[in-house]
Amino acid sequence: MRILYTDQAGFKEEFEKLLKRSDMDMEKVTPIVLQIIDEIKRKGDEAVMEHIAKFDRWEPTSPNDLVIDPQQMQEAYESLDPKLKEALHLAYTRIENYHKKQLPKSWIDFEPNGTILGQKVTPVERAGLYIPGGKAAYPSSLLMNAIPAKVAGVQEIVVTTPTPNNEPNELLLAACHLCGIDRVYKVGGASAIAALAYGTQTIPKVDVITGPGNIFVATAKKLVYGEVNIDMIAGPSEIGILADESANPTLVAIDLLSQAEHDEMASSILITSDENLAKKSAREVERLLQNLKRQEIATKSIEERGAIIITQCMSEAVELMNEIAPEHLEVMSANPFELLPFIKNAGAIFLGANTPEPIGDYIAGPNHTLPTGGTARFYSPLSVEHFLKKSSLISFSKQALRDIGEAAALLAHTEGLEAHAKSIEIRLDESRL
Repeated sequence: MRILYTDQAGFKEEFEKLLKRSDMDMEKVTPIVLQIIDEIKRKGDEAVMEHIAKFDRWEPTSPNDLVIDPQQMQEAYESLDPKLKEALHLAYTRIENYHKKQLPKSWIDFEPNGTILGQKVTPVERAGLYIPGGKAAYPSSLLMNAIPAKVAGVQEIVVTTPTPNNEPNELLLAACHLCGIDRVYKVGGASAIAALAYGTQTIPKVDVITGPGNIFVATAKKLVYGEVNIDMIAGPSEIGILADESANPTLVAIDLLSQAEHDEMASSILITSDENLAKKSAREVERLLQNLKRQEIATKSIEERGAIIITQCMSEAVELMNEIAPEHLEVMSANPFELLPFIKNAGAIFLGANTPEPIGDYIAGPNHTLPTGGTARFYSPLSVEHFLKKSSLISFSKQALRDIGEAAALLAHTEGLEAHAKSIEIRLDESRL
């Protein structure tokens, strides 16, 4: 694992490369995705089936083949190992309890002159959840996307997931049953995003699409935004670790690898002020890599996108990590809460040696669908609010309009909008009616 020193020549250039770690080069795949979207819009189910035959190594013979029977989901749930079922229920409860605390409220405010202002919060009618299923299946992603939608009050949840070789993941089906979802379709990639955004004869059009995916999924979400809402444009998984001399190098190393094993483009970065910890952690990464089942993937990730940065002090370490704005940030220091006020940019923050990032992936409660590639500077984790819309409420009495109507009309005249102004003025002078 490469080690960089902030006080050595060339560090700035190397650090700039880390900041550009998630450049997914959407320009290269955009023409392909645009064609997929166009085919879905024109041909609907027919195009979906053609794309599945091309990309997922099986050939649907009718649109009915796209649909997963709710009975199959129930059977998958009922056949779960009892301990696994218990773990899923524990995760469900913790995720649900956390997201219930996010619910915004409708409100109304009354002013003495008869002005009524407020906000009405309403769930979207139909949400589309994209759950990856290529290199691995992620039932945890189903929970993290479905539960906030249910807490928000969404009445209809539609799930799409790729099923290579027409083999749905049984644990994912069990999770769908647990979440009360009965509309699941065997389609993935840009085709799924287009089908959810525009609708086909079988797959209904939704109002919002959430869930992670590869560059084709991310590009498709970007292109259909505006037709539907989306959660974010997520890239490869990543972890940043802030550590001082108190950190255990074995724990640091295995946590770096917990993201590296996701895929070759995942990013794992340790920033520390302790050179001894840096070198020990690098050796531990090499040692632990030898026994990973996904060794080849993790090795390529570590070699091409991993880094250890040694700083002059922890303040400098925090500054650099804020520039990186990682998806996941672990703070492994003697007093992690002392650093918390200085952390500005991170999708999720894990404080202390007993809080590994994977605990957040599955069961802690907060959402694991997080901004990547530095977008934590302006994006937030998936939440209940992604499935809600807000309407402003306004009601004026005659007195309320008299109190501020002239000022409003003056502003309208200033902007050259005569009808705007007269709409107010005619109400202020009823003799003109």
